[in-house]
Amino acid sequence: MDIFSIITLVGGLAFFLYGMTIMSSGLEKIAGGKMEHLLRKVASNKLLSLVLGAGITIAIQSSSALTVMLVGLVNSGILSFGQTIGVLMGSNIGTTLTAWILSLAGLESSNLFLNLLKPKNFAPIFALAGVIMIMSGKTQKRKSIGNIAVGFAVLMYGMTLMSDTMAPLADIPEFSGLMTAFKNPILALLFGAVFTGIIQSSAASVGILQALSLTGEITYGIAVPIIMGQNIGTCVTALISSIGVSKNAKKVSVVHLSFNIIGTMVCLIPFLLVEAIAAPAFIDQPINALMIAVCHSIFNVITTFVLLPFTKQLEKLANFIIRDKENVSQPETNETVLLDDRLLTMPAFAVAKAISVSNEMAMAAQKSVCDATGLFTVWNEKTAADVDKMEDDIDHYEDILGTYLVKLSHTELSDADHRQVARMLHTINDLERLGDHAKNLIGVAEEIHNKGITFSPQAVAELKTLTEALHEILSLTVRSFVTKDLALAATVEPLEQVIDNLITEIKGRHILRLQHGNCTIELGFILTDLLTNYERISDHCSNIAVAIIEAEHDTYEAHTYLHNIKAEESGGYHDQFESYRKQFALEPKS
Repeated sequence: MDIFSIITLVGGLAFFLYGMTIMSSGLEKIAGGKMEHLLRKVASNKLLSLVLGAGITIAIQSSSALTVMLVGLVNSGILSFGQTIGVLMGSNIGTTLTAWILSLAGLESSNLFLNLLKPKNFAPIFALAGVIMIMSGKTQKRKSIGNIAVGFAVLMYGMTLMSDTMAPLADIPEFSGLMTAFKNPILALLFGAVFTGIIQSSAASVGILQALSLTGEITYGIAVPIIMGQNIGTCVTALISSIGVSKNAKKVSVVHLSFNIIGTMVCLIPFLLVEAIAAPAFIDQPINALMIAVCHSIFNVITTFVLLPFTKQLEKLANFIIRDKENVSQPETNETVLLDDRLLTMPAFAVAKAISVSNEMAMAAQKSVCDATGLFTVWNEKTAADVDKMEDDIDHYEDILGTYLVKLSHTELSDADHRQVARMLHTINDLERLGDHAKNLIGVAEEIHNKGITFSPQAVAELKTLTEALHEILSLTVRSFVTKDLALAATVEPLEQVIDNLITEIKGRHILRLQHGNCTIELGFILTDLLTNYERISDHCSNIAVAIIEAEHDTYEAHTYLHNIKAEESGGYHDQFESYRKQFALEPKS
């Protein structure tokens, strides 16, 4: 084995880890925000959370990623750490799937179909399909699926490189001597834990062990303790992610570590006793990739179902290790937490901080829509990506604000602060929906760009007028929200009605152009999507403005309020309506 073999081995490991990262990232994008919703829904049920934990880990191909996500959910107050224990146990079962897939590398058969199951044979097919989907994909979902396929192919290529490089190790005396050292189960367990902790992936660590098994030097007696150690080593990622978070979030990583350490003791002690007393012959026999996957699964299933009845005890153990103290000399910090629960002891400060964060959310929502509408004139990939990122940020704002404001509403608040909390609670969902519609508009703009579609000059002029009205209603809404200006908020509803009328008129004009052969059905579908999003954006602006006004009067009868102002025969609403109608009038039909 020369320097080039070592380079190939390291390169194979790099490909393996990179492929797993790409694949996991793509799978997470496909899953979207559904995972958090499901977690919140079933986390209180022990068996359902176990199944869900296994399912999510299979979906994202990373128990470490799931554990980190649970730390974040607990840190933001969405889940209690006790609710995560069943999910953590399930993740240990879900992570065994990768080993089963990698075990296919050991298949030996002359049968064509069985040969196609070997990773080195089907990986190129996945790579080709993935690249085609990435290059030709019109939607983010299609591209994410392509990334999954390419990531899987790269992972398998890395596995093949490692396997091919490790096979000659069997002829090297020094390697045999090293394997002899690992016949000590404690040393083997520590090696599995340390190595997995370094690369921070039990799936990758098991894959490397499977590659090593092709040398014929890895016995059952060596492999089983290493597998147990790998489960302990995978806890490193969660431990790192718990630095600087709340105590409850720290407890998630403590439970994860405790579960794996206790599970290892439960399985290792009987294994050592059987080895010492019975000395079964298979202990010193070489293990193959398939049996490594079997042992990995058996260990995790036994550990999970032995400890599942003791979730309360694991919770108590975490509480004992991470004790809550009333006086903390050094406050915890976590830059990802925008709203600190410790401010709840000072409600006035907490309300001020929540207002600041909600204002940031409102301005981000306005910018995302305005940037998205600009893409209809000039398509720009970076702007589209920025809007997509803003939509994720807005979703995050809604999550943390919703949780925080509910907590804040249960504290002692002045009347003024109570109205501010109510105002934010009644508007953050509408602000989040603005971000969703901005993302929808990106899809419409991208379709127009990719298909080279061009609207008629009349349609372009009409959409320009409508877009100006939309920008105006967004500006009025966000300014009234940030400044809490009731008079400004009252001007939103008349403009919303003008926008509704504009949309109706534009649709009518499109039908006339269609009848005269001046437009196409395809353009009609795109125009309908665009107008639908515009209409809903203006509706959400109306909802926000009404909530601002109603919060000040501590009454929440939106329909009654809107009916009353529209029923008035004279007054501000009708004057504003007429003013906006003239300002945003469409050019006469040609």
